[in-house]
Amino acid sequence: MSGRPEVLFPLFASLVSLPGIGPKLARAFGQMEINTPRDLLFTLPNSGVDRRIRPSVKGVDLPATVTTEATVLRHLPNRAKGRPYRVRVSDSEVEFPLVFFHANPDWLQKRLPEGERRVISGRAELFDGTVQMVHPDHILAPEEARKLPQFEPVYPLTLGITQRVMVKAMAAAVERAPELDDWLDSAFLESNGWPRWRAAVTGVHSPESTTDIRSDAPARQRLAYDELLAHQVTLALARFRRRKRKGRSTTANGRLQAKALEALPYRPTGAQERAMREISEDLAASERMNRLLQGDVGSGKTIVAFMSLLAAVEAGGQGVLMAPTELLARQHMEALRPIAEAAHVVLEVFTGRNRGKERAAKLAALKNGEIQILLGTHAVFQEEVVFRDLRIAVVDEQHRFGVAQRMELGRKGDAVDVLVMTATPIPRSLSLTHFGDMDMSVLDEKPPGRTPVSTAAVPDRRIGQVETQLKAAVETGRQAYWVCPLVDESDIRPQTAAEERFLRLRAVFGERAVGLVHGQLPPGERDAAMAAFVAGETRVLVATTVIEVGIDVPNASIMVIEGAESFGLAQLHQLRGRVGRGSERSTCLLLYRSPLSDSARRRLDIVRATEDGFRIAEEDLAMRGAGDVLGTAQSGLPRFRIADWERHAALLSAANHDARNLVASDPELKTRRGRAMRTLLWLLEQDKAIAMISVG
Repeated sequence: MSGRPEVLFPLFASLVSLPGIGPKLARAFGQMEINTPRDLLFTLPNSGVDRRIRPSVKGVDLPATVTTEATVLRHLPNRAKGRPYRVRVSDSEVEFPLVFFHANPDWLQKRLPEGERRVISGRAELFDGTVQMVHPDHILAPEEARKLPQFEPVYPLTLGITQRVMVKAMAAAVERAPELDDWLDSAFLESNGWPRWRAAVTGVHSPESTTDIRSDAPARQRLAYDELLAHQVTLALARFRRRKRKGRSTTANGRLQAKALEALPYRPTGAQERAMREISEDLAASERMNRLLQGDVGSGKTIVAFMSLLAAVEAGGQGVLMAPTELLARQHMEALRPIAEAAHVVLEVFTGRNRGKERAAKLAALKNGEIQILLGTHAVFQEEVVFRDLRIAVVDEQHRFGVAQRMELGRKGDAVDVLVMTATPIPRSLSLTHFGDMDMSVLDEKPPGRTPVSTAAVPDRRIGQVETQLKAAVETGRQAYWVCPLVDESDIRPQTAAEERFLRLRAVFGERAVGLVHGQLPPGERDAAMAAFVAGETRVLVATTVIEVGIDVPNASIMVIEGAESFGLAQLHQLRGRVGRGSERSTCLLLYRSPLSDSARRRLDIVRATEDGFRIAEEDLAMRGAGDVLGTAQSGLPRFRIADWERHAALLSAANHDARNLVASDPELKTRRGRAMRTLLWLLEQDKAIAMISVG
């Protein structure tokens, strides 16, 4: 693909090329990530001020911005240092002062000559019962007043940039916006009531009322759609390129899978069967699999993943399942060993703790193909780890492994198929953008035998009662988790809070009955504490959020979350998912400290109201925003200047559909619309997409 189209050159020039912007101002704009006229165009006003001229400030609900024509009566210079300078004016109904601090009297005499009429616009307020206006925004002669916009856009600012500078720079940038061949179909524009691109850019910067600043204003929607579409086209091109990359067909015969399914104590759910079918079809195809297996807590992802690993073995190859922690790798081992034995498959675990002879033996067995399925941690990425014939890599908990590491796994074999599992339900809008280059299988049913968890919120002043009831439950043979919060508001580190609770509960339950795990414990101690709890030797496990993901103890039926108000929605849901895994009626107690903030109250109410992880994820998105739901630092979410995850979610589905159709029919972007789409990709700096078309 040739370079950036010439028509866009003026938008990508230096800011210094705009009138009135020198190097110093350009540096200040840089603080706002505005480095070109194009960046200015996509910096939209976040509010606006009504500047329509009114006959008088009288009758206006103050404080408010008011524009009125008034006669200048007299100047009242400041008598003492530090006192303000006042100018009395009179509109058609009332007399009031304009107030100036640190005034330049000569400048004020020139701007406001006594006896003359002036249009004054600024924030009027009541001070000691009378109207005053401090430092008006505009002072104009009546004949100049038509320059004043009736509705003035207000832009976000940074140190060194005023509204006046921003408005002037913006006007110059808008002037540079070219007429472009539209990448959106005119019938589509018409059906949505959207303007063409240049009209949309002009419109967003010259709003006529607050309605034009809302996210559902036609010009804003159109520009938001452009951003979403460019991003979705990038993902669609990535998907298309990936499909063209040669994979290997891994055709399973179902023999080992049938034995494993027979060993299960229940029949797979419809959702599990559907996911297994989708994965089998991907494995058998000649393109590489890149699939996301998404399922709520306890929806049975591990079994689905294990069946896909068995498919690789049936085809004569090997499979690897990557877990984010050693604890989880070993737990997968415990859970899957009996099923692997039933299928006569060699299953091994490989972590950083494998040393010396044991390590060498495992590496040799892996290289010669004796180990058919490997469960591992980051240790598997080491160079000495060599497979005989790796066909499929399953990655547990997406957000702990970056894309680069997924690709590294892919290099451990010849065209390795990748399946990513996540236990965090992701709202559809986010999955379309964050995982848009992947195919998706969703487990939206719970396996039989899962019991609903009854959830209650309890103020922490009743902690003594909770301990008494817990003691009674433990005496009947039940087990419980007690999760301690991350204590933000003090300097106590989370493990200190957990250690204190551990000592307190040992005094109540007896020394041998209570175990402790937190992130700072040496791995050996942590594993031993977990093993004692799994074996039922300890009845209560005090923990920090290290138990959030994947720990599976069917006999544990009580979850106490202390300081529940300090946890996020998704975290509360994940923690609660550790219970309700056996046939025993399960309980989750949310211990909170009063008074609750509105958002904390809403979080606790939502968790009490539903166990549906997808509904909780949607609520979480609405409350916190997309970056936080996925963890901003690692979210890999595109940063849009105009599109807004929550407000423009409906546009996202349309953009996804549109992009898939366009790339399917014109993968080289050579048609008239395809060429216009290239311009959009350049305009929105979708370098990845541009590179893919260039190579493509």
